[in-house]
Amino acid sequence: METVEKLLRSKSSDIWSVEPETTTYEALEFMAEKNIGALLVTKKGKLVGIFSERDYARKVILQGKSSKDTPVSELMTREVCYVNPNTSIEECMALMTEKHIRHLPVLANEKTLIGIITLGDVIKQIISYQEYTIRELEKYISS
Repeated sequence: METVEKLLRSKSSDIWSVEPETTTYEALEFMAEKNIGALLVTKKGKLVGIFSERDYARKVILQGKSSKDTPVSELMTREVCYVNPNTSIEECMALMTEKHIRHLPVLANEKTLIGIITLGDVIKQIISYQEYTIRELEKYISS
């Protein structure tokens, strides 16, 4: 199966992030503008958390907080699961399934942020690989 490195080459290289002091409202506006479900939270270029739609739904609305006054740092997930470029797509799927997450930052050398992959990216890659395998098996069987 393919690796995260190959997957990253096939998608946009944009890494959308905000600073911890960004208000939740500003982060949500940015997410809506970019049509994404999560933002990486960085400080001085270092990954310090991730803020997702799930964080908003569970930590702002249900706790009665104001998105215009609450910084992302109060709501973000601090213990971020991540992968490296050599991680297999299968390992990503297993991690995402086990941890119930939809976004995985990609770190080189455990510190340099080089991308982010989503559950959708992983599923597309798995389907593509399966379609390729089926085509190759059909060729083999018919020859």
